[in-house]
Parts: sequence; C-alpha cells; structure tokens
Amino acid sequence: MANPAPIIVKKKVNHSGHHGGAWKVAYADFVTAMMALFIVLWLMNSSKQLQEAVGGYFKDPSGKSKKVGTDQRGSGENFMLKKDDMPKLKEQLQKAVRKLNDFDKLKNQIKMTVTGEGLRIELLESASGTFFLSGRPEPNQDGKELLILLAAELGKLPNKVSIEGHTDSKPYVGRGGYGNWELSSDRANAARRIMQQNGLREDQVSQVRGYADQRLRTPSDPLDPSNRRISLIVQYIESNNDSAEEPGDEQAADQHKSSGKE
Repeated sequence: MANPAPIIVKKKVNHSGHHGGAWKVAYADFVTAMMALFIVLWLMNSSKQLQEAVGGYFKDPSGKSKKVGTDQRGSGENFMLKKDDMPKLKEQLQKAVRKLNDFDKLKNQIKMTVTGEGLRIELLESASGTFFLSGRPEPNQDGKELLILLAAELGKLPNKVSIEGHTDSKPYVGRGGYGNWELSSDRANAARRIMQQNGLREDQVSQVRGYADQRLRTPSDPLDPSNRRISLIVQYIESNNDSAEEPGDEQAADQHKSSGKE
C-alpha cells in the first residue's frame, strides 16, 4: 500500500497585528519628551533658589549630604538663606522693587545693605514725606505698595524678619504726651500689620522695635529726614558651620571691641 501524501496546513500570518502597538510606544515617547521640555522651560523662568534646589535634588536625591530646603510646607521657594545667600536675595528684591509704579521717584529712598545681622531694607523719608505723612503712624499709598511687594517676596522665605521704626531728633509731641517713641513704635507696628496681611507669615516676625532718635542713620545731622525710616531686617539662618568659629576668631573679636572700632 502506497504511503498517503502528507497534508500541509498553511497558516495565514497577519503581519499588521505584529506592529499594532508600535504607535503607542512612539506616542508615549513623544509625550515624555514634551513633558521634559515644559519642565525645562518652567525651570528657566523660575527663581535662582528654586533652580539650585532642583539641581541639588538630582545631585543628591536623599538630601543628606547638604540640606537645601526646609521642613515647611507651602511655597516651592522656601529655602534657607544663609550669610552667603543674602547678596542674591538683595539682587532679587531690587529687581522686584523696580516694578513699582513710582520707582523713579522712590529709588533713592530705598536702601538695601547686607550687615552682620542680615539683609537690612530701609525705607527712608524725605523732607516732604515719602512713605508716611508727617506725624502719622500709617503709611501712605507708596508706603503700602512697597510693603505689600516686600511681604510677597519675604513671605516665601523661612527666615525671621524684624521691623524697626526710627525718627529724627526733632521733638514730636502729640496729644496725651504722644512723642517720638510712640510714633516710631506705631509705624513699625503698622508696617508689620500690612506685611502680615499680604504674605508675611504670623510666625515670621521675630521683633517689632521702636527706637525714636536713638539710632540715627546720619548722626552728624540729627534732623536729617533720612533718620526717619522703617527698617526691615531679614535675619540669617545659622548653620552649624556658620556658628563654629575659627581658632582665634573670638580673641580677634575681643581685641576689635577693645580698640573701640565698629
């Protein structure tokens, strides 16, 4: 008996099914690339502190080698500002202040200085009054606008802020013995209220002080209008490295004090 012919079964292969999911992979890659592009564009337009913090995260995701943030929740720009960072904050605030409506009129009355206490921001009065009306504790419109702007910027920081009020040496006597001490304290408190209503946190103000004419900005001319001012001090956040003194630093400081130099 002859062997029967083998039966050959041909299977039809659907080639289109083999590539059915390829477009999904390509689309996912495209979406990922677009998302990365948007993140880069966002970072390019963000603040310097935020850029440094994001860069620090990718260098050290655990954050153990160097602390670049705070435990505070809220704004993504809450970063510690230490002594080395204060010049950067000064530049950032100066840039923001230039957006004021009457900046050309006010620019000579706004002074920012990095000191041993922190960044000191001074709102100086002129002979005709710049931020306060004569004898009034409440700031005028220009004063309010500047305080609101500064509050929005400083409220992003974890640093404490102290507020000082100063007068010149011209005696001011109001009803009921109201004088320079009361006026300087009330102006500092009025600035605090406005700033806390517009961005400064309740726990961010460490001190409100009124000095009357005891800390003149221009001691050679006690009646100079610039002695009448509000001072905002953004205080340093000390790190362990900042607080540790080099050998001989304390002795040098004592010698400096004994010599009478400031």
